[in-house]
Amino acid sequence: MQQQQDTMLLKGNEAIALAAIRCGCDGFFGYPITPQSEILETLCKEKPWETTGMTVLQAESELASINMVYAGGATGKRVMTSSSSPGVALMQEGITYMAGAEIPGVIVNVQRGGPGLGTIQPSQADYFQSTRGGGNGDYEVIVLAPASVQEMADFIGLAFELAFRYRNPALILSDGVIGQMMEKVVLPPQQPRLTEDEIAQRYPWAATGRKAGRSSNIFTSLELNPEVQETHNLHLQEKYARIRRNEVRYEEYMCEDADYLVVAFGSAARMAQKAIEELRQKGIRAGLLRPITLWPFPYECIARLATGVKGILCAEINAGQMLQDIRLAVEGRTPVSHYGRLGGMVPTPEEIEEALIKMTRTLNTNSHE
Repeated sequence: MQQQQDTMLLKGNEAIALAAIRCGCDGFFGYPITPQSEILETLCKEKPWETTGMTVLQAESELASINMVYAGGATGKRVMTSSSSPGVALMQEGITYMAGAEIPGVIVNVQRGGPGLGTIQPSQADYFQSTRGGGNGDYEVIVLAPASVQEMADFIGLAFELAFRYRNPALILSDGVIGQMMEKVVLPPQQPRLTEDEIAQRYPWAATGRKAGRSSNIFTSLELNPEVQETHNLHLQEKYARIRRNEVRYEEYMCEDADYLVVAFGSAARMAQKAIEELRQKGIRAGLLRPITLWPFPYECIARLATGVKGILCAEINAGQMLQDIRLAVEGRTPVSHYGRLGGMVPTPEEIEEALIKMTRTLNTNSHE
């Protein structure tokens, strides 16, 4: 008998919280910041410590939060944190420590405009911070970009799955639009938390206290011998190569006969999809490529689609951060333009539509010269 699924009308942030409980999360450690505070607030309201045994703790800072995730992940527990742009900036040291020590954990970033404290309005300007790594060293973080409240719920389970499969931090890169908007959501069925015996069996690397020897309970990214550190870094690079081969995710929309391609992620992709529908009605054959994983990025898919279109428009809520990855994928073979809004301003479908029409005019003019 299949377990009945629950359908609810939720904010994106609320969906994150409820999905975490249902995915068997062991612990959440976070600190309030707009526009993601509802995640912690919803968890406190639901009191999962009384039902599933999940720990929910408001830490004293973002630095404390990520280090609690570091410690919990080292014991094989499903632990997570959430914040918004400047708060995640403070977590970068802990995230790179987790990557270096190969500790799984989930971080949710509901982006706001910057730089600095900026505004509490939506943004996608943490693309570089997430996909280029805001911490030190050669490391990668798996980055998922939801475009709906449903995906906010779905990506919690996926993020934990990927984090533990590869022993690596996984980050859900949302924004204030998706975090605050309300949509109908089908929540996942309740999953039990793993027992201590199950953790010890599934994750023999975890510091469960069941192995003899003090060294088995130490997780560190520190190595003073450069040759040993290089060997470890090469191991990490091999792991990242496996992730690139196996975990690229994206969605194509009306790309089969497209003359022009729009590439957008998250809430910008929602605006772009509406723009494409309007353009189709005007006889302009446009398609949408929505990267779901921002790392690993769908370079090969974009390169393939670029061979069949006249031009590509990158639409995002920043000054052109994903634009650089698109240009790397295209390698100059196809013209690439950009349209973005900054500082918390969200582009409308009409603005994206006009940007693509302007690009087509420019391309047509250049082709006749």
